[in-house]
Amino acid sequence: MNDHANRSGPEVVSSVARASSVLTRYPAAVIGFFILAFMCCLALTASALFPGDPQAMVAPPLLFPGEDSDYWFGSDSLGRNVAAGIAHGARVSLGIGVVSATLSLVIGIAVGASAGFFGGWIDRLMVRITEVFQTIPAFLLVIVIVVIGRSSIYTIVFAIGLASWPIIARLVRAQFRSFREADFVMASRSLGCGNFYIIFHEILPNALPPVIVTTSVLIATAILIESGLSFLGLGDPNIVTWGSMIGEGREQLRTAWYLTAIPGTFIVLTVLALNLLGDGLNDALNPRLRTTHPITKSRQK
Repeated sequence: MNDHANRSGPEVVSSVARASSVLTRYPAAVIGFFILAFMCCLALTASALFPGDPQAMVAPPLLFPGEDSDYWFGSDSLGRNVAAGIAHGARVSLGIGVVSATLSLVIGIAVGASAGFFGGWIDRLMVRITEVFQTIPAFLLVIVIVVIGRSSIYTIVFAIGLASWPIIARLVRAQFRSFREADFVMASRSLGCGNFYIIFHEILPNALPPVIVTTSVLIATAILIESGLSFLGLGDPNIVTWGSMIGEGREQLRTAWYLTAIPGTFIVLTVLALNLLGDGLNDALNPRLRTTHPITKSRQK
């Protein structure tokens, strides 16, 4: 056990170094990383860049972007600063994506690990529960939960997290089924390690790479679902999000197209960045793809 623990440190460092090496040589992933970093910086500095309430009416209505240097992206029909809405909306949209994806990870890992590790009736029960959730379209389930509850940010996060966990559960279950009979697990059993230790210290770390890649997709999906809810008028009316800005600007689509185009562009860039970064992580962490990656081939030559 000690030998395995001693080896795990250098192996983790080697994996991180290998991932960093591949990512720096994968242009699409690098572009995605910098776009996402910019969005995160915008969200973190929103209060400093645009202090005060982003929903406050501070400018003449329907200023075109660039018409007034104080309002970079112009103003909407109520005289609200579009740039302030973009910055504060980045915080909310990214926060919803991260928190709801975290909730999906917790539920999915718990269900998938239990099913894949213990097998038997526990596996059958967890699979049936997962199948029930998968038969319901995720967006429809989110709408039902939000309508039954109330249109608050907490309800939306809970609804998205509850609707998105099955993909994680199935992935973790497959990983646990492949690792539960592995040599290092058998060695831990022979040393008297309990199930809890084996699950969280032996199998789960080895099952994490594909889960990490899938998490980027979950965050992107959560941002799109929240934007769809806000566009339909089911978002939190007290909070500015990119989706709510699109929904409020659709009535002026012909006369003030920028009210929907600007927040829509930020949504597209964020989702694109997450997908590009996910592809790069997949190349870096997937051993099968690593062996056929062009960089790896050139090194082998």
